[in-house]
Amino acid sequence: MDWMLLPLKRYAEFSGRSRRMEFWMFTLGVFLLYLVFMVIAMAVGIGAAGMAASAGGSASVGGLAGMFASMGILAIVLGIVWLGLLIPTIAVAIRRLHDTNRSGFWLWIYIGPYLVSLLLNIMAVSSNSSGMAGLAGVIGLLGLIGAIVLLVFYCLPGTPGPNKYGPDPMGGSAANLGDTFA
Repeated sequence: MDWMLLPLKRYAEFSGRSRRMEFWMFTLGVFLLYLVFMVIAMAVGIGAAGMAASAGGSASVGGLAGMFASMGILAIVLGIVWLGLLIPTIAVAIRRLHDTNRSGFWLWIYIGPYLVSLLLNIMAVSSNSSGMAGLAGVIGLLGLIGAIVLLVFYCLPGTPGPNKYGPDPMGGSAANLGDTFA
């Protein structure tokens, strides 16, 4: 549990290094949190839809309105949680890249294409251009390739001993590398 909360304690610390354990346990914790939100949203949606269907007639409209209001509140809470976790998520990703002796700018191979794709999609909708939407899709695929590259980097072991981003977070050097999995 400590590994899941460590990036929150190091909230906006973009320097230094993070071990794979810290990165992946935080990622698992965030995934489980979002999973809980999805289960709650489904329960609220199914419960409200069931009440609306059993009430019948004009009461079903009120039930559906209640369902959408409840889901809207959940969406607002989820948005606030997402914003609160955005900075530590980026920070732990950058520190994980630092552990593999890479700059945090590598995140742009994932973020950049998606931002360009989003911009092109917005422009395609406003100008009603299908060619621009196709280009946005191709650029979005480049973002997917960038995500796969980052996934490989996140799975790689950190550089043993200190590197230009700081000391080894495992506290060891190349001499005791065999103790890593002991």
